[in-house]
Amino acid sequence: MLQRFAPFAVLLLVCVIAILMPNIPSAVVTEGLDKADIAWMLTASAMVLVMTPGLAFFYGGMVNPKNIISTMLQSFVCMGIISVLWVTVGFSLAFGKDIGGFIGNPMTFAMFKGVLDGQPWSLAPTIPLVLFAFFQLKFAVITPALFTGSFSERIRFTSLILFMILFALFIYAPIAHWTWHPEGFLFKMGVLDFAGGTVVHISAGCAALAGAFYLGKRKERTHTTINNIPYVLIGTGLLWFGWFGFNAGSAVGSGGLAATAFATTNVAAAAAGICWMFLEVARGKKPSAMGFSIGAVVGLVAITPAAGFVTISHALVIGTVASTISTFAIILLTKKTGIDDTLDVFPCHGVGGMTGMLLTGLFASHAVNSVVLEGEQGWTVTGDPTLFIKHLQGMLIVIAYSLVGSYILLWITDKVTTLRVTEEEEKQGLDVTQHDEKFIVADFFNKKN
Repeated sequence: MLQRFAPFAVLLLVCVIAILMPNIPSAVVTEGLDKADIAWMLTASAMVLVMTPGLAFFYGGMVNPKNIISTMLQSFVCMGIISVLWVTVGFSLAFGKDIGGFIGNPMTFAMFKGVLDGQPWSLAPTIPLVLFAFFQLKFAVITPALFTGSFSERIRFTSLILFMILFALFIYAPIAHWTWHPEGFLFKMGVLDFAGGTVVHISAGCAALAGAFYLGKRKERTHTTINNIPYVLIGTGLLWFGWFGFNAGSAVGSGGLAATAFATTNVAAAAAGICWMFLEVARGKKPSAMGFSIGAVVGLVAITPAAGFVTISHALVIGTVASTISTFAIILLTKKTGIDDTLDVFPCHGVGGMTGMLLTGLFASHAVNSVVLEGEQGWTVTGDPTLFIKHLQGMLIVIAYSLVGSYILLWITDKVTTLRVTEEEEKQGLDVTQHDEKFIVADFFNKKN
């Protein structure tokens, strides 16, 4: 009984703290703000949030009909859980006053203290701090939603929520601080990550791999014969649309850099989508809607760290290379290792993010973005491998931290509340056993089988 009421009790506690810490602003900062930048960033923030429902459709279309509601809800619930967590302490941990280059002071913006009337973020001086905070929130929301695809169809919903919270606090927030806070050690090392190759995709991909290891294989693996392709296409369209906010919004302004990131994003996705289809044909298969959709998303993943640092022609290369590598990563993971990453999150998001980070180290150009130092441009631009080596080092650090850290957090979660559903619950489907809800199409397939 107490265990059932624990989540509600925690939310009530947060509400009590909110009453005790209302953080009413004394005066709102307006000096130096730009209306055009504010308008664009409000739009971009909304676009990034649309990506999470898009991901729900994308994942929902790939699972067994008896698990569609559960799988989609796992993405949607992130919008609730992470939003509350971000306001209470998450934003502080990621962007609060630096502690040793590793983490932010949790009290800096606790319960959004000083966010409404605070000075703009140093790297986003033309938009209000609260807008920057909520733009960053959308990145924190989609990251745990990404890794849910790895252990779909076999994880208990309440246990997943606990793991999401631990991941956001102990994996996502530190990596965001390392990479995007001016005092973060990866930032000071010179690692470039325009919109989240390390922070979002590598961390989520490694958490997905850790989850697949920890949970083991599903008892049933029949979903590939009954995919809901229209859901996948709808999800792909929403993700592609939202990704313009994800990448172009990371310019934190409405100028030329945002336009460059917008263009590179589209080209990389297009190249990756058709590359995946062409590889299907080369392997003796027919070109498929599923293949194009997965390829396009891989291209979006790979261009994310590079979007504001590379030329449009290099974006085409990044999309093509990432799509090729991820295609064979899926084959290697599923056929050679037997690891059950339900929706291939690691080979698509993890490997795609890694590919993008390394190719940023090859192609980053000072002419595209002055943040790239003239003496430390991409290896192919100057012939100097310094930036590439830094990216390789940073990537390995993030992989090790997120993979090992996620596995430890999964173990802790499992000790608190069992992670995996029973064999009987898995057979019935998570829609019914976890939520007491049904997707009507599931009944059709059950009767047919």
